[in-house]
Amino acid sequence: MGKRVAVVLAGCGVFDGSEIHEASAVLVHLSRGGATVKMFAPNVDQMHVVDHLKGDPTEEKRNVLVESARLARGDIQDLAQLKVDELDAVIFPGGFGVAKNLCDWAVKGKDCSVHNEVESALQAFHSAKKPIGLCCISPVLAAKVISGCEVTVGCDNNDDGRFPDAETAGAIEKLGCKHICKEVTEAHVDEKNKIVTTCAFMCKAPLHEIFDGVGAMVQEVLKLA
Repeated sequence: MGKRVAVVLAGCGVFDGSEIHEASAVLVHLSRGGATVKMFAPNVDQMHVVDHLKGDPTEEKRNVLVESARLARGDIQDLAQLKVDELDAVIFPGGFGVAKNLCDWAVKGKDCSVHNEVESALQAFHSAKKPIGLCCISPVLAAKVISGCEVTVGCDNNDDGRFPDAETAGAIEKLGCKHICKEVTEAHVDEKNKIVTTCAFMCKAPLHEIFDGVGAMVQEVLKLA
């Protein structure tokens, strides 16, 4: 029987929402794995709106749930409506929206706070011993909410130039969690906490390798479910 998986989005677009390629990869791999998907997003304003052509913030105001509905083809619910007992797992794609709208890591780093509904969802899945999948920057959510967990955001150094945000690994360690270095095509499984992570666009890699890494994460989530 197919697993029931929640996918939590953070808007639409890499610089101020969910990373579209990652979200799509998650959905494709879940479909291939026979999962039933329900999508959610918090009904809140984005931290800001970025002109993705210029890369600059604008004066616009946009809503995270409304923008996430673009990715969900309209089939999405307010995160406040998520019921853990109706689901087998949850997955968070990455994108700057995670660090801006689901928490304020983009502004405060390891001293950030996590959106109340996001924190509640993570705690509920963890307490129910149901798997949590995260990719790109979203593992920082687990690092803030689930004490002592193990995650990966790729590599903890940028010696080869592929991991420009390698300092994130150090920030995760300072939170009392363990960072595990992994290649872009790999996922790390924290068996104790049922947390599965992959670095995705935290690594400068070809798109197909990022797609494969997200696939590895999804497969492990479905196994744990």
